[in-house]
Amino acid sequence: MTAYLRALRLERWPRSLAIFLGSAAYVFLHRGVPARFGLGGLAGRSAVAFLLTWGISTANYIVNEIVDLPYDIHHPTKRLRPLVSGDIRKGPFALLGLGLVLLSLGASLALFDLAFLLSLASLLAAGFVYNVRPVRTKDIPFLDAISESANNPIRFLIGWFAFAAPPSFPPPSMLLSWWAFGNFLMVAKRLSEFRFLKDKAGDYRASHHRYGRRSLLVGMILSASISLAAFFHIAYAFKLQTFLLIAPFLVVFFFLIFRKTLREDEVMEEPEKLLVRPKYALFALFLLALFVLSYFRDALGR
Repeated sequence: MTAYLRALRLERWPRSLAIFLGSAAYVFLHRGVPARFGLGGLAGRSAVAFLLTWGISTANYIVNEIVDLPYDIHHPTKRLRPLVSGDIRKGPFALLGLGLVLLSLGASLALFDLAFLLSLASLLAAGFVYNVRPVRTKDIPFLDAISESANNPIRFLIGWFAFAAPPSFPPPSMLLSWWAFGNFLMVAKRLSEFRFLKDKAGDYRASHHRYGRRSLLVGMILSASISLAAFFHIAYAFKLQTFLLIAPFLVVFFFLIFRKTLREDEVMEEPEKLLVRPKYALFALFLLALFVLSYFRDALGR
């Protein structure tokens, strides 16, 4: 049973925290939300939305582990995953994923509006588009990072629709900034793989056959630029003066990731594992504190 739990990649739960960004944005832009739901309602709906998102994300990891079995054997660390090493069986593992999907979608149908259910289902669909043939965008250069990063705005929408109902929709600039930030991290991860795995990179990830160091560097720079430009647009459009003061520190964060990608002689960790390192954890907490301060200092609403 321990091997099955390890295969679920439960340690990647921080990725589902992105839904709280969507919920916070909705509360920020709509003053009456806390009074309408109450603090208990806000906390309860947020917690349930997080668990359902985590469930679908875990189901996607099960799909990924099953279809990537022939590729993970060529990766220095992923070849140790339970399914690749033979510690678990594919059939029961797939049934576990199906159970998570049915439970998560069923609960969302019972507890939330249709928009929330569709957002949650979109997260599941994005996992299939990314991993499963005949589409499998994971094998297509740059579209692999673009489609994988789509999980960021989808999770944002899940958090948004935990409280909102159509026709309410988040500002596109918020979705764009959050997507581009994720794309920056995903392209950085691919550049790290390209540098570390060298000639074997294409055996692990098919898109590496058509990647180049320069194109990946350009992809990182473009993603960071788009994320920052959209962030500036948000601050300007909603007259959030304090948010503008955060921008230089975001540039520093992008620079730290950029430097790490180019200097370290190992494959870049998954984004959440960066937070285990004191330097990145402290800087992330500092950024979070600045955002919280700005969130309460700047005027609510449009």
